[in-house]
Amino acid sequence: MTTELDPKQLLDSISHAPGVYRMLDSEGAVLYVGKARDLNKRVASYFHKTGLGAKTQVLMTQVRDVDVIVTHTEAEALLLENNFIKSLKPRYNILLRDDKSYPYIYLSVGHKFPFLSFHRGPHKRAGRYFGPYPNAGAVRESLTQLQRTFPVRQCKDSYFKNRSRPCLQYQIKRCTAPCVDLISEQNYAEDVRQATLFLEGKSESLVNELVVLMETASQTKNYEQAALLRDRIANLRHVQERQYVSTESGDVDVVALTTQAAHSCIQLSCIRAGQHVGSKSFFPTVPLEPSREKIMSAFLEQHYIDQFVPGLILINSDPTDMKLLGETLSAQSEHKVVISHPSRGQRARWVEMAALNAKESLHRHMLLKSTLRQQFEQLIDVLALEAAPDRIECVDVSHTMGEATVASCVVYDRDGPLKEDYRRYNIEGIEPGDDYGAVTQMLNRRFRRLTEEDGKLPDLLIIDGGKGQLSAAKGVLDEFQIDGVKLIAIAKGAERKPGKEQIFLSPSSRPIILGADSPALHLIQQIRDEAHRFAISGHRQRRSKARVTSTLEHIAGVGSKRRQALLKHLGGLQGVRRAGVEDLRRVPGISPILAQRIYDEFNS
Repeated sequence: MTTELDPKQLLDSISHAPGVYRMLDSEGAVLYVGKARDLNKRVASYFHKTGLGAKTQVLMTQVRDVDVIVTHTEAEALLLENNFIKSLKPRYNILLRDDKSYPYIYLSVGHKFPFLSFHRGPHKRAGRYFGPYPNAGAVRESLTQLQRTFPVRQCKDSYFKNRSRPCLQYQIKRCTAPCVDLISEQNYAEDVRQATLFLEGKSESLVNELVVLMETASQTKNYEQAALLRDRIANLRHVQERQYVSTESGDVDVVALTTQAAHSCIQLSCIRAGQHVGSKSFFPTVPLEPSREKIMSAFLEQHYIDQFVPGLILINSDPTDMKLLGETLSAQSEHKVVISHPSRGQRARWVEMAALNAKESLHRHMLLKSTLRQQFEQLIDVLALEAAPDRIECVDVSHTMGEATVASCVVYDRDGPLKEDYRRYNIEGIEPGDDYGAVTQMLNRRFRRLTEEDGKLPDLLIIDGGKGQLSAAKGVLDEFQIDGVKLIAIAKGAERKPGKEQIFLSPSSRPIILGADSPALHLIQQIRDEAHRFAISGHRQRRSKARVTSTLEHIAGVGSKRRQALLKHLGGLQGVRRAGVEDLRRVPGISPILAQRIYDEFNS
């Protein structure tokens, strides 16, 4: 890696073909990734003596080399650039922090009584997937609406197969209890068909169909059925009133961008099968001085490449290379994708509404950022820091009477939580309930890895606990000879009430108590509570897994395949626990001797 960059020598080696360029610093780290129709012209533009923004000039002072990759087409360059940005996360690129796969509503197939459920991830199971939805809340709201109108079960098969009487959902009229045969297969299939029509956006034709059925039931004096259909129609009308979109069929996304000072917000509103199913706000990291067009381009590329793409995307700001992006997304999704900036009519009003919501979201976001800055600034005075910390880590330990101990580490920077840096640690080989040992083991594992991989160390390390936990953490830092990390512990205090916490600063043994209205305390509490939430959720998962499998794992002759067969054929651990010897013998791979051994284990 050269220490000085010779622009002429560099440009002589770069072709005029399409491709991707990566700007590298003196250590080879990628600072910025870009695509170009003409690599030579694009890279040359960074070396002009005038016309560069202040932040771009700062970038160029750090660049020591430019690596280029030539592609056959501009579309290939677009896809490669997106892959690099998502995997490398260069500090000078526009980045979206939320890159999770989007949730769907799943309808099972191959069941006598199919079920509906929340689904996120690959579509591996046979069945129908409706969506995607912008967030988990939108899925759960839709499932609730469905349950009120079409009582299709939403319980798991393991729960369904082991019912001997109707559950609470039947009592509140959210399910027809197919688990105990209180509804015929034919009538249940009709409920599923109607729910499917609703999810496909055919609610208006469904309402018309239900009106005819209601009138027929009334004429034949089947008043109970007529009343049920009347209530179903009323529920559907109520749902339709809540959807501000009813004239557009198919799948549409409305994307609106608003900017203020150095901040940006993109509002995404999703229309699926003619129904508005929810919205989501994105706040991209914008390190340089890009135009609205470049921000919109970055969002559309990172959000839609390798994800579901609707047939129509409505926008309020044209991206750069809109034609290229539309062609690339069409090829990826195997259906025509239209990116449109409407100026009149109903679609323009949808875009205006999304832009208004984006403006409101950005206003709230900036207020929160302002509060967060104040909290970080007060930490300087409270903890006697030289500067506001750039990176804060917090450690918590969770267990139940020493069982399934899990330690968590959450990470915050000045913009809030860095969830991609969160980590959990399963704690082994300590005395049950030994929180000091858990903290020591967790920090040993964490700092050993950070040291070996030259990872980022925190400026401030918070331990959820008192002087004992603080001392354990201090011992680990001393062992690794780590300096420059401010270490504190937060304990709940004698009254164990919020606002009465004691803050222990190493090496002092006397705690400080901040006022209940202290912004610095609020920040420490927020980070501590997040660490506790993350630890306890991991502990519950580990404990649940241990309790489900531990009994079977300790039976001689029951390996992983036989354990899976038992759980599958008998509907989970409770089914195995209740099964008799004959029931156990019917499971493939279970001999009479092994069946007796399993029965004795659960009934001794």
